[in-house]
Formats: sequence, structure tokens, C-alpha cells
Amino acid sequence: MPLPPLPDPSRRGARLGGLSKAVPATAFLFSTLLAFNVVQTFSLALKLVSGRRFREFNRWAADTWWGWCVTGAEVLHGIRLEVTGDDVPRRENAIVVANHQQMPDITFLMIWARQKDRLGDMKWMVKDIVKWVPGVGWGMAFIDCVFVKRDWAADQASIERTFSRLTDNDVPVWLLSFPEGTRVSPDKVARSREYATREGLPPLEHVLVPRTKGFVASVAGLRRHATAIYDVTIGYERGVPTLWQYIKGFVPVAHLHVRRFPVAELPDGDDDLAQWLQQRFQEKDRLLDHFYRHGSFPREPPPPT
Repeated sequence: MPLPPLPDPSRRGARLGGLSKAVPATAFLFSTLLAFNVVQTFSLALKLVSGRRFREFNRWAADTWWGWCVTGAEVLHGIRLEVTGDDVPRRENAIVVANHQQMPDITFLMIWARQKDRLGDMKWMVKDIVKWVPGVGWGMAFIDCVFVKRDWAADQASIERTFSRLTDNDVPVWLLSFPEGTRVSPDKVARSREYATREGLPPLEHVLVPRTKGFVASVAGLRRHATAIYDVTIGYERGVPTLWQYIKGFVPVAHLHVRRFPVAELPDGDDDLAQWLQQRFQEKDRLLDHFYRHGSFPREPPPPT
């Protein structure tokens, strides 16, 4: 089953110390994010003159503000990331698929993205409602994130337009997607296992059966532009943290296990791509099982049981 929630520190001093750092940091980051939104709105005038300059400015805005988030966590709390598996080159166009447990998954992926000089180039595949959220949602709308309603008939045309824009304009990109479609919980795992049994799929213990349409559309839309798929498995040591626990510094480390697959080696057919993604999540389940048992990811993916 999924890892339980992370407990807060038992010492009152540690809890108060984390809170004393989190409150001013949150106030600074949220206020500056709203200021960035204002400047980004004015950048629409730049778009009338040069689409490339508009994208470059908003890439800088994302890289700068997300960079402050990463630096703040590292400086205030000493947060670090342990990355195992395949090394990936810097500044490679890629589709990143990851398991999703809680909001800190995103912040740790940002730390990794900055290490690979792709922080400002991250594009998220997120729920459509997010674009109406002041700050983060508004900012994501300026950098060509992919907003989906989970209704393929409604989503297909807008997804294809976004991917065409990225490809035709040679926009640097890391497209990040959580194919499970939601954060993992014991109840959701139970329902996912029931679905897997009905569909003749292996029931999974630590992740959910992935939704495949978004991934298939991503590969189809970015096959000429993205060089690789990064299959990322995120593991936590003592429990799954909330975003507020992360901001308070209660999550000193997270583990990322990375596998890199060249896009040129992926299957062509939609059904074959969907099956390929299913196999990756079956593998993630085995990786997490090993991680929870031994405290580290294995050198090689465990074989199917």
C-alpha cells in the first residue's frame, strides 16, 4: 500500500522553528508571484511584436520564480535530492512521466529540472481548473502548459494546438505528466486494483493504473520535438509529506529513480504506446516495493513476479 502520511516532528521547538521560516518565505513567494503575474500580463503586448521574445520573457519569469522556490528550500532547510538510475543530458527536450503522491512531488521535480537546466522550460499537463488559480495557475497559462478537462472530446483539439505550437516554434520543453490523474491514497489504490482485475491487468500496490490517452497524445504530438521519455519514480523515506510540511522543512530528502527511453525506440501504435505506459507503472510498483523494503532503489528494475 502507499506510504502513510509523514508525521510532524515530535519536538515542539522543531515545529516552531519550521513555522518561523515557512511563514515569511511563503509571504515573499506568493507576493512576488502575483507581481510576476502582473508583469506577465503586460508581456502580452510583446507577443504582438515577437512571439519568440514573449516566450523567452515568460521562460525567464518561470525560471526565476521557480528558482527562488528551489534556492529557498535548499538554503533555509538544506533540502536535497538523491537521484539514481539513468543520467540524462542537460537541456534535452523530453516528456517526463512520474508517480504522484503529494504536492512536494512537484517541488522535488523542480530541483531536478534546475540541475538539468530545464527549470524554466517545464510544461505541466494539469487539470483545466488550475488555470483560474491566481499565481501558479495564471503563470502556467503564460508558458504553454497543457490544461485538460479529462474529457478527450473536449481536450483533443486544444492539446494538439499546444503541441503544434511548441514543435513549430522549436520551444525548449520538459513536458511533465502524472498519468495516474490524481494523488495516490489507500482508497484510490483499492479502486485501482478492482479496475485492474476487471481489465485483466496486474493489480498494483503502490501506484494507480495510469490513464493512457494523455501520454499517447503527448508522444504523438511531440515525437518530432522530444528526444526522450524520462520515467521518474519518486520515493520518500518516512512518509508522504504535504506541501506545508515541505515548506516548513520537515522533508530533508527525496529519492528519484530515473529511466531514460529514446522516443525513436517507442512503439508507433496507440494501443502499443498505452501498453508500454502500463508496463512502466507495473515496473514503478516493483521499484517502490523494493524502496520501501530496503530504503533505496535497486540498480536494476526488479523482474515481474
